[in-house]
Amino acid sequence: MNRPNQSILADKQTHIRYLIVAMLFIASCFSYGDRVALSFAGTSMEKELAIDPLKLGWLLSGFSWAYVCGQLPSGGLLDRFGSKRVYGISIVLWSLCAFLIAFTGYIATAWVFSAIFAIRLVSGLAQSPVFPGNGRIVAAWFPTAERGGASAIFNASQYSSLFFGMLFGWLTQKYGWRSCFWFMGLFGFLLAFAWSKLVYNVKDHPLISQSEVERIERGGGLVNLDRAAGVKSSSNPLTWRCVIQLLQQRMLVGIYIGQFCITTLTYFFITWFPVYLVQARHMSILKVGFAVALPALCGCVGGVLGGVSSDSLLRHGYSLTFARKAPIIAGMLLSITMIACNYTNTQALVLFLMSLAFFGKGIGALGWTVIADTSPKQLIGVNGGLFNLFGNIAGITTPIVIGYIVKKTGSFNDALIYVATAALLAIFSYLVIVDEIKRLELPLPSQEIS
Repeated sequence: MNRPNQSILADKQTHIRYLIVAMLFIASCFSYGDRVALSFAGTSMEKELAIDPLKLGWLLSGFSWAYVCGQLPSGGLLDRFGSKRVYGISIVLWSLCAFLIAFTGYIATAWVFSAIFAIRLVSGLAQSPVFPGNGRIVAAWFPTAERGGASAIFNASQYSSLFFGMLFGWLTQKYGWRSCFWFMGLFGFLLAFAWSKLVYNVKDHPLISQSEVERIERGGGLVNLDRAAGVKSSSNPLTWRCVIQLLQQRMLVGIYIGQFCITTLTYFFITWFPVYLVQARHMSILKVGFAVALPALCGCVGGVLGGVSSDSLLRHGYSLTFARKAPIIAGMLLSITMIACNYTNTQALVLFLMSLAFFGKGIGALGWTVIADTSPKQLIGVNGGLFNLFGNIAGITTPIVIGYIVKKTGSFNDALIYVATAALLAIFSYLVIVDEIKRLELPLPSQEIS
């Protein structure tokens, strides 16, 4: 595909890749916003729609189950049809789901629960390509020495749920719970339109210069990952044989285990941490609302710092293995400090230690960067889906395990030890199992036959 302004841009140095990562960040923020909308609208929905707490719990869990199950299929779709098309359809579908949830308030009460649960399942499936797509697009658009920072930017979107929570709280109080979903649906469709106009394959972008294409390609960017925007990729579709090939790679298995452990820390902070502050540290609900903001902010800062520091190490001549592993190990060591909370009753010190732990978790959250560095070129989507599948299993296990520990012991002490042990296991995984970090070259089934 020849760009109409190719001659004009031939000698100009553009920075379109920064526009692309900004779009990834915005899209990921809206994905997280959609995930938490039900949490903040739930109390009002319970009263108006006669949904009891148990049913609300099922509604809240429906997204995660479908999201995890959708990881491998979405990875295969990304590799087969390309990132722009699959990701764009994903945005449209989850925006449509938001509108549908707002409409369910007007149907017969007996059908409300089933309708919302079904819609949340569809929404979870719809959003499953988001992070595998992010990793795939970063691998194409960014040189190796810039991927850490780029991945850190879109990964920082997970902390946007705090700000969406503040917005949804205001909307629910002012206009009712449906307004949260009207908002997500409307702005989701606007996002889909912007995505169609601004996101392209590297060589097909109408605003990119040849010099930027060459810089990305020389630096290790996979500029030919998709043949053309909206055109079927030459990659093989998802097969179980491809999945088995990936699972047979020691390096990738270590990365998957590491991501499960790191995501365990994430889900502790977004599920049980507020409860911990109320029940174990005797803070008021109002105070907790402000208290959780500090660790979230520290995690965001740590996430960006981890990516930038990793890229800096790479530019200063350190190996890819050292540049990626050093921030992960340092971050997990900082996260282990949360155990010290078991030995103090001072609220300020507890918040400091938890903020330090979440800061460390942010620094160590380089998994998507490592996936962009290591995935076989034909299977970046599939590998990203498999990676995200293992990571998000922690979203199911962490709340359950911590709940069991707290119920059994009547204390959060062992729960903090459990979370800190996950950080220690992440260190072990990257030091012992992962070994050298490098891009894999795997023969695909079609290549073996030929």
